[in-house]
Amino acid sequence: MNLDKILTHKFPQIRSAYTEKDTMLYGLGVGACTDPLDVGQLGFVYEGNLQALPSLSCVLAHPGLWVKLPELEMNWLKLVHAEQRFELFQPLPKAGEVNASHSVVGVLDKGPEKGALMDFVKTLHSPEGELLGKVTSTYLLRGDGGCGNWGELSAPLDVVPDTEPSGCFTQPTLAISALIYRLSGDYNPLHADPEVAKQAGFDKPILQGLCTYGVACLSIVRALCGNNASKLKSMGARFTKPVYPGETIKMEYWLEPGGEVKFRCISVERDVVVLDRGRALIV
Repeated sequence: MNLDKILTHKFPQIRSAYTEKDTMLYGLGVGACTDPLDVGQLGFVYEGNLQALPSLSCVLAHPGLWVKLPELEMNWLKLVHAEQRFELFQPLPKAGEVNASHSVVGVLDKGPEKGALMDFVKTLHSPEGELLGKVTSTYLLRGDGGCGNWGELSAPLDVVPDTEPSGCFTQPTLAISALIYRLSGDYNPLHADPEVAKQAGFDKPILQGLCTYGVACLSIVRALCGNNASKLKSMGARFTKPVYPGETIKMEYWLEPGGEVKFRCISVERDVVVLDRGRALIV
């Protein structure tokens, strides 16, 4: 990785429009209304009382595969999406237009044999210039250790408490969840083509990491926000294991003062943690 070229790279501003259909498709992709008679979930997939899930912010105005630009010299084949966070300053509209700016805000060099961590930030504004939110993706660059340090990474996510959780909530995924979710913009064949998945070392296509993250967001909104998406202001989590479409995701959560929540998500069928060090703020 050429750190100097990354720091001087100019990311173009992106203006992105999304419709109510896009919002509903995203809701279906992360598992909303798996029970179509659950009226509380209809608000994420039906135009009658539609609301956007906060994690939709993660897929709006995506900058594309910039990590593959040859002049940046990144070993993108060894890049792993390590953590994801969002912070919303007001609820996302159910449809509309956003302006997005993107930047690398920090790189932590762990050494030639250990790789590097990078924080990549997307800032969302309304067409009128009003700040909507900030989305941070943390990447583990396994092949780019020794590149040097720059800037500052986000504060580390805390481990979940070593106590019994305050509660848990289960959310099923569908066998076709990855195929639905990819229509929100992630067309990586790893999540659709069985042959590509086998070449990557998996028995079958896996669920997109950001889809698992969206399932966790939906679970928090359902279990702790009374299906009112505007109550969830921020959320972060670390990706630990892949999910296979059709598995059930159990969220264990710990309620803390001031509306803070710690959580982790587990694949019920395999009893493995798939999201860890989760934290959210509910107001």
